[in-house]
Amino acid sequence: MNQPKVGTVVQVVKSGNRYNAVDSDGNKYTSAIRTGTRKKAYNAGMALECREGKSGRIYWWKVPMEQFGAVSHVPDAPADIEVPDGHDAIVDFISNSYGLKPKGLVMKELKWKYLIRSAVRGKNIMMTGQAGCGKTMAAKSLVNALDRPDFYFNLGATQDPRASLIGNVHFDKGKGTYFSESLFVKAIQTPNAVILLDELTRAHPDAWNILMTVLDYGQRYLRLDEADGQNTIKVADGVTFIATANIGNEYTATRQLDKALMDRFTVIEMDILTDEEELGLLKYMFPTIDESELKNISSITHLTRVEATNDNPRITSGVSTRTSVEIAGLLFDGFSLIEAADITIYPQYDATGGVDSERTFVKQIVQKFVSDGSDEELFTDHEIDGELDD
Repeated sequence: MNQPKVGTVVQVVKSGNRYNAVDSDGNKYTSAIRTGTRKKAYNAGMALECREGKSGRIYWWKVPMEQFGAVSHVPDAPADIEVPDGHDAIVDFISNSYGLKPKGLVMKELKWKYLIRSAVRGKNIMMTGQAGCGKTMAAKSLVNALDRPDFYFNLGATQDPRASLIGNVHFDKGKGTYFSESLFVKAIQTPNAVILLDELTRAHPDAWNILMTVLDYGQRYLRLDEADGQNTIKVADGVTFIATANIGNEYTATRQLDKALMDRFTVIEMDILTDEEELGLLKYMFPTIDESELKNISSITHLTRVEATNDNPRITSGVSTRTSVEIAGLLFDGFSLIEAADITIYPQYDATGGVDSERTFVKQIVQKFVSDGSDEELFTDHEIDGELDD
């Protein structure tokens, strides 16, 4: 993601069901601007200008389209990314692709290159890992890096898989009964499209059944109806499917994926960030916040993750990166660390059991970084420092 500068003016261009923000030199700022802001500007036929408020907060304001292109910028990255033809050229492209990874995404070079390679070769990719570890962000970063048409489908929010993935039969007085195809049908017919299937493990099994032939490399088609003789929709060349999945006993609202469906994907597991990686990410995203405050956040999250992986853990799960970013965002907006923890961390933990509860344990971790030390503590200074050194 390019860092927005005050005065930058972007145009919003629709690609699939995504609204991309691009400046006059082709630099993309999609991830830096809220989806609603981009969509409103597109619908109004207006551009967006990067401005700075009195408090120093960066925001985007709708301006007349005439202002687009009035300011030129030195590009921070290549404006147009084209995947070359030929095996040797593709190998070189993959080898040098780490520079396409946005700084806001913390992902090891090997896994990023593997992600790029899977997309270039048209593989189905499944991003796994704990909730809030950056699976969806990695998928969207791939879309931005390759600059391909993209479509987003949250399968976990789908109440009617058939309607969402195939379409619906409607009745109109003038037309009579007619069939309306879904956006998914359009998406799979878009050459070189990247289709994100978010929350696959929360999807209804009917959705899995529909996707079986679509994801199978030997078939790659969608049948609109089970009746004999019905038309099938072929998946266009170069289409890549990226699914995100939460796999594990702690995800009670998820379903265990069918082995046949799992075999249709190349799996990339997102790593849990270390405290140093977490601190680096927070410093990148919130450069105006005091580093010591950000270090407190990374230390708290690290300690919860260490405890959750112990042989006899006192909590069932650690604080996610998504939560730590939200805490930093609250500090940016004037909340204290203890207030941010009260809003974002404590509700995640069970309060049953009083002083022996998970919530009490986590509160005392947080208090180590916000109190004067007068509270009764579960950790000594030596224990805290030892955990952080590990």
